[in-house]
Amino acid sequence: MKLEKTSGVAAPTKPRLTTSAMIASIAAEGQATKPAPFGHALIEVARRRPEIIGMTADLGKYTDLHVFAKEFPDRYYQMGMAEQLLFGSASGLASEGFIPFVTTYAVFASRRAYDFIHQTIAEENRNVKIACALPGLTSGYGPSHQATEDLALLRAMPNMMVIDPCDALEIEQVVPAIAEHKGPVYMRLLRGQVPLVLDEYGYQFELGKAKQLRDGEDVLIISSGLLTMRALEAVKLLAADRIKAAVLHVPTIKPLDVETIMAACRKSGRAVVVAENHSVIGGLGEAVAAVLMRERIYPAFHHIGLPDEFLAAGALPTLHDRYGISASAITNSIKSWL
Repeated sequence: MKLEKTSGVAAPTKPRLTTSAMIASIAAEGQATKPAPFGHALIEVARRRPEIIGMTADLGKYTDLHVFAKEFPDRYYQMGMAEQLLFGSASGLASEGFIPFVTTYAVFASRRAYDFIHQTIAEENRNVKIACALPGLTSGYGPSHQATEDLALLRAMPNMMVIDPCDALEIEQVVPAIAEHKGPVYMRLLRGQVPLVLDEYGYQFELGKAKQLRDGEDVLIISSGLLTMRALEAVKLLAADRIKAAVLHVPTIKPLDVETIMAACRKSGRAVVVAENHSVIGGLGEAVAAVLMRERIYPAFHHIGLPDEFLAAGALPTLHDRYGISASAITNSIKSWL
């Protein structure tokens, strides 16, 4: 490690990050991971459900659907770089009794093909499952690849269920659950070597249900997806300062588990912090805030999310620190509010 001189004192500096850090793993060093949990889970469900098919728009390798394609080549549809065609075709196949699991990047589903999802899938209430990689700030390649508004867009779409899983275990549990659910689903997707986090908590995913992972009397962190992973890391950092933090994981953004959220927020004497890997506009934070206002529950409320702006390109660790969603940034924000 290089040393730099500051006022005559040698101080350690962080290692220089390379271009590969723009697509760096979200797993911490030494953290357990599982490869392609979505693809492997879909294979297991498809063995029991012959009506399940896999579809993508030139991104099978980058959404872990290539695992499914290898196992079921005759049930895999590569539609080329044509997202609107992808979703229109998925709707047509669903109308014939198939259950398409459709993958692409979250930016392409939520922006490029929004109208096709809206008109051909949601309005017709077709049984299509949409699994999208690179949600929120999980890519360092700038606004073209950063889906920071996808939850807001898909939450507003009638008939659409919206899910933001935390880790490999939850992805494995979400896939069979949404296969059983009749109707369209939008699922954020973590790909590749996906961290294992929730296995330590005996976790079991249920559609539409929030789950408390840890209890604590000083602050309640309500989170989803990647930010639940970071919230659990922040809990340990906060404990070093004798701050006791609870974590309520909310994987189903729509329909929201209003009863569980209200019960957790009614506990007196602790602040409520909503943390999400999404714009501060239109996501979990505003959904929770609306519930609290409607039900006249008034804790000290704070929101950690991505700013309402086009984000920079760069190394993911640097961007997570810059935009306040790393474990250390979350810890510092919470300490400043207490």
